[in-house]
Amino acid sequence: MLGARIVVKRGGRDEAEKPFWISFADLMTALMVLFLVVMGVALLAVTKNVTEKEKREEQHRKDIEQILDRFQSAAKRYNGIKVDRDRRVIDFGDRARFAFGKSNLAPEQEEVLRQFVPEILTRANDDLGKRVLKRVVVEGYTDRTGTYLSNLNLSLQRSERVLCSMFATAGGSLLNEDQKENVRNLFLVGGYSFNDSKDTDEESRRVEMRLEFLGLGEQRPPVPVQTGNFGDCALR
Repeated sequence: MLGARIVVKRGGRDEAEKPFWISFADLMTALMVLFLVVMGVALLAVTKNVTEKEKREEQHRKDIEQILDRFQSAAKRYNGIKVDRDRRVIDFGDRARFAFGKSNLAPEQEEVLRQFVPEILTRANDDLGKRVLKRVVVEGYTDRTGTYLSNLNLSLQRSERVLCSMFATAGGSLLNEDQKENVRNLFLVGGYSFNDSKDTDEESRRVEMRLEFLGLGEQRPPVPVQTGNFGDCALR
């Protein structure tokens, strides 16, 4: 009895520990799989968002090209009026040339402008126009004779003269009240002195209408609630 040896079995502890380490390895594997799944879903979501944005941008570009097509089609019905697609401007050519140092337009020139502006308003206020067209900027230009500041003032007067012709109360092809409201809400004036001059001085003394487009997701700013009270042209 006293000589009997006591044998301690350690296998039980080893067997008890093995399932723990196996379960931990499985847990790490499961976490890795879950991580890969989450990353995959996130990557798909990002890719989808990028793709959707690219589609919207492409559609926006197509909408702009489409409305330029419409303006171009309208301009073809008027002799001398062209649409420069690259610069996105309506060029009136000889139909809106100014004499040297002057900001006056002949009555027939003003009438041509009043005939064409409703074409702009129609396209600006349909569904496509409301989606992409932000405003129309009337830009006056001069030749290089004279100083920059004097020509800047003259170019602004030329732009203003075009707007004044839209609100005229006498002459041919007068705009109605609704059209005048639309002009007030949509048109702005800008003067560029002799910047962006043409090949000749005569060609440089001109007015253009620049089409400014909304950015992707941008909307036209709200217009103030105001009717009538257009006033008289300050230019003489």
